[in-house]
Amino acid sequence: MNQLSRVTLDLARSLLGDAPSKRQQHVVDQIEARRPISQDAGELATRQDSFWDRLADAVARIGGSWPFIGVFFLFLLGWTGVNSVVLAKGSAFDPYPYIFLNLMLSMLAAIQAPIIMMSQNRAAQRDRKAAEHDYLVNLRAELEIMHLHDKVDALREQELLDIIRQQAEALALLRADRAPS
Repeated sequence: MNQLSRVTLDLARSLLGDAPSKRQQHVVDQIEARRPISQDAGELATRQDSFWDRLADAVARIGGSWPFIGVFFLFLLGWTGVNSVVLAKGSAFDPYPYIFLNLMLSMLAAIQAPIIMMSQNRAAQRDRKAAEHDYLVNLRAELEIMHLHDKVDALREQELLDIIRQQAEALALLRADRAPS
């Protein structure tokens, strides 16, 4: 390990204290290994999705869309229209007050609501994972930036020391030229 990496690790350990959390230690380990820590949070979340998770997301995506509302509204209009017209002839399948339709709508709502809630819970879980990942990336960036600041400060300090040394040499030469021989 080179001197600059050691300085970064020492800086990270001094900023995080003697007992960093597991997440913080993970960042320090990644810095030490010189590996990137950033990953696609969306890809991280979808890697662990089961068939049922993807199905819940699809139901929520479709059930919560304007096209679904439009098609469902047309279906309801058709159902009530057909049963009302047929009712006038006396042989309606589901006569007014459309009890069978109400039963179907109640069952649909009973099934659709928990599925949408599952999808929302999964979305919240993905958001938490993304926020944790953002924290780790930001912590690493902050540590690296602090390390860069230290490097720039060290370079400036070395430059100032060089300037002072050169100035002292120049003054010594000037004094040597002025000294009576």
